[in-house]
Amino acid sequence: MHELGITQNIVAIVSEYAKGSKVSRVALEIGKLSAIMPEAINFCFDICTQGTLLEGATLEIIEIPGLAKCRQCGAEFTIDKPFGLCKCGSVHLDILTGEELKIKEIEVEEVCV
Repeated sequence: MHELGITQNIVAIVSEYAKGSKVSRVALEIGKLSAIMPEAINFCFDICTQGTLLEGATLEIIEIPGLAKCRQCGAEFTIDKPFGLCKCGSVHLDILTGEELKIKEIEVEEVCV
């Protein structure tokens, strides 16, 4: 399960950007073509955040659909696999979206003094 390593990296990156502040929410974009299972990331998140600034934080996962463009006719269409066939019969496609793994937002708690 490579999602455990990915989640550990996400926690490390968010912790670095939080600069010592408690994190209350993390939003991720995960492409449907990325071979990353959102359910596994969600499961690993609770485990990986224990004892960190992210412990108790809410994880929001935004799934990005696959979108391809045909090199032959220029048509754009959705795909659910990293390969496909255009209506014109071409298999020469450029993947436009769906391979993402991005930390979209982090929300930190601000301490008022």
